[in-house]
Amino acid sequence: MRKIRDVLRYRHSTDLSLEAIARALNISKGAVVKYLQLATKAELVWPLPADLDDAALERRLYPQPSTRASAFTEPDYARVHQELKRKGMTLSLLWEEYQLGAGATAFQYTAFCTHYKAWTGNLKRSMRQIHRAGEKLFADYAGPTMPIIDARTGEISPASIFVAVLGASSYTFACATGGQTQADWLTGIGRALVFIGGVPELIVPDNPRALVAVANRYEPELNRATIEFADHFGTVILPARPRKPQDKAKVEVGVQVVERWILARLRHRQFFSVAELDAAVAELLPALNNRPFKRLPGCRREAFEKLDAPYLRALPARPFVLAHWKRASVNIDYHVEYEGHYYSVPHALVRQEVELRITRSMIEVLAKGRRVASHPRSYRKGVYSTISDHMPAAHRAHAQWSPGRLMSWATSVGPATGELVKRLLLEKKHPEQGYRSCLGLMRLARISGKDRMEAACTRALAIGAHRYRSVASILEKGLDRQPVADATQPELALPGHTNVRGPDYYH
Repeated sequence: MRKIRDVLRYRHSTDLSLEAIARALNISKGAVVKYLQLATKAELVWPLPADLDDAALERRLYPQPSTRASAFTEPDYARVHQELKRKGMTLSLLWEEYQLGAGATAFQYTAFCTHYKAWTGNLKRSMRQIHRAGEKLFADYAGPTMPIIDARTGEISPASIFVAVLGASSYTFACATGGQTQADWLTGIGRALVFIGGVPELIVPDNPRALVAVANRYEPELNRATIEFADHFGTVILPARPRKPQDKAKVEVGVQVVERWILARLRHRQFFSVAELDAAVAELLPALNNRPFKRLPGCRREAFEKLDAPYLRALPARPFVLAHWKRASVNIDYHVEYEGHYYSVPHALVRQEVELRITRSMIEVLAKGRRVASHPRSYRKGVYSTISDHMPAAHRAHAQWSPGRLMSWATSVGPATGELVKRLLLEKKHPEQGYRSCLGLMRLARISGKDRMEAACTRALAIGAHRYRSVASILEKGLDRQPVADATQPELALPGHTNVRGPDYYH
């Protein structure tokens, strides 16, 4: 356009010939003639109008011919785009269906593909990807948070908004969580799966520390709880690459939609709990999913029912129980500690390292990947939860004897043995102090027999020797076979002797 303007300026403002103008502008004389003819045909006069820019000048000089009506039937490109999201669908099959409907006015396959590619070029960049039905669920958190007011103190804390979007249909789920912890992430994904009523082949979240133990561009390593979650639902979790939002472009757009159509509507409301905010978000979700697409037919809900829903896997029968893991060392007393409470493990694992799987109600202990103990979770500090099978045989035998069981055994031997055991238990400050003495008596009874034990206890009671060692001495020396003096026999008078001084001597 600059050359044409110079030709018109030289022709109408100077006396230069056509050859001189051509030499000055370094173009051919034929080109000068052509430009002047185009200007005459367009009825342009010099000087040109000030508002006539290069684009307008080009339209005046080179008017476009009127477009003729196409002899071909245009395909429904939006329907083609949606149908391609179905599993096994190809452009070739869609062209054949289009050809059957259009007949002789149909494009050939190459022209069909070319026109479809040109049409997709007008879509947003994020929609150019072809997402297969039921294949991917994208998840992320919205950037803006919502304030939660403590009704008692007036303190304000932020609540996060979790968003999940299906790839093929863009069906969107959102909920409110207290933060972005591991529990919040997994609970949000679990609720999204329940919302859509099935499980996709792949879940693509962001790359948060809450889900990923080792962040790697090519082989990210998930933490134990995230792996358990994926195994429970029978799916695969593949975090997006760090700082690569295009890996989850669907949910990036979904986050924008949630921010504009849900959070913006709630900006003037006050919420006093995360549950209250979550309920408000849930009320607005149906309207968001029922909004018509701008360039595609239908809405998110209709696309979900046609595309994703038929290909989702069934949800597991049991709900997922969130657990977190911790390493612990087994103490010499074959117990592990968690939050001040002590849980027993098999005594063979003393001084070994084990893993604790902690849920709200249970504590499981795993050694080398095998579960070796399970306890109901207790929140009492300084208390022991002990299973007898975890104890060594000697400890188990000792622990099984209670005062009632010891008394029952002693009574079965005889009344004297029962009385002696009773005194051993009662004369100590704590019954457990007499346990060992009673267990010693049981050993003596097994060696000597019940009759000798009863006779030995009778003699021990008679002489006031309420000790295990006294009974053992009586049996060892055979005193249990000698008659015991009658406690009711009158006291005999002492014989007179010069060495016996009597009580009067001390007055």
